[in-house]
Amino acid sequence: MSLDLRRYLDCAATTPVAPEVQAEIHRVERQAWANPSSLHSFGLAAAEQLERSRDQIAGLLGCSGQVVFTSGGSESIHLALLGIGGGITDQRGVPPRLLISAVEHPASEAAAQQLQRLGWTVERIPVDRRGLIDLGALGSLLTRPTQLVSLIWGQSEVGALQPIQEIGALCRSAGVLLHVDAVQVAAQRPIAFDALPIDLMSVASHKLSGPRGVGALLVRDGVPLQPIQAGGGQERGLRSGTEPVALIAGFAAALERLHALRFRGEPDPVQGVRNRLLAALLEVPGLQLTGPDPRLDPGLRLANHISLIVHSSDGRPLPGRAMVRALARLDVAISSGSACSSSRSAASPVLEALGFAARDCGSGIRLSLGDWHTDADLQDVPEALRRAMTAVAAA
Repeated sequence: MSLDLRRYLDCAATTPVAPEVQAEIHRVERQAWANPSSLHSFGLAAAEQLERSRDQIAGLLGCSGQVVFTSGGSESIHLALLGIGGGITDQRGVPPRLLISAVEHPASEAAAQQLQRLGWTVERIPVDRRGLIDLGALGSLLTRPTQLVSLIWGQSEVGALQPIQEIGALCRSAGVLLHVDAVQVAAQRPIAFDALPIDLMSVASHKLSGPRGVGALLVRDGVPLQPIQAGGGQERGLRSGTEPVALIAGFAAALERLHALRFRGEPDPVQGVRNRLLAALLEVPGLQLTGPDPRLDPGLRLANHISLIVHSSDGRPLPGRAMVRALARLDVAISSGSACSSSRSAASPVLEALGFAARDCGSGIRLSLGDWHTDADLQDVPEALRRAMTAVAAA
């Protein structure tokens, strides 16, 4: 079955592997397929390719520290939190504290729960109606026993971009380590890790037209990270397991493609297409924007992201999952909530954290564009939503 990418509006969940990335993966699978830890010529060819890709990714992300390869964003987040947390224990009878936001990815929530089992306490920073954290609340908690802050930079469900410069400055002043989940952001804007007040940063390949199953944790020099996965001691002892050299090469190729296509210092074409689609959607009665409004401040929202709450013509909230299914029948692919928590309750904890009424927290939908979309591709999307809303309201 051939699928039409023009109808795929779920790029915050994952993206198709670009043809040039597939070509690079296949090239490396043919030429550098061996175990990069082996000492013969085949292994050395794989090791050379691995380090070439590492240097390429480090350069594109502006990182002079360590680039530790993982299986993706979720593992990178766990390595950051547990790799820092495992080495810090109760000090003078006071358990160490982790600060996270009220709108974190499920992987960060899960890692925080593991730290709690190790004796840490966890405090959640509230967010405003747009999904942006309360900087005052953060600042008041950056005192002993806080040892680590972990925040999602680009919120996947409502698109909010946290003010990382201000957050990092507060953490630096307090002497507290900062980990940032940049899985969504790395696909939407250029990153210069060394220039940011960040100590650890998680990224993933599959959000930027790279292969699934590979990601990275960027670690500033001097940060005391411990491994959480033992074995052969790969990745400088921080993440054991034979590295997937071809996937890592695909990750590097995907980043290279992204920089050439969108990060050239020119206006981002994806943001323009998103803005025009959003304007058309907000003319549909019953659709309400959630998260920051890009018409007021485009710097506070992911460039490809639209999130909405859906009501019927008589004001009833329409279930987001039912909307996803109705649009799928019209060959339009969107999502409701986070794709990584699709098996959970239909009520969104993110919308709850933003202060939406309980009746609306199951009515959120998300449209996220790819760099291939044009205005012409999306001109019938508003009408598709109207039809889906009518069908769901009548069900």
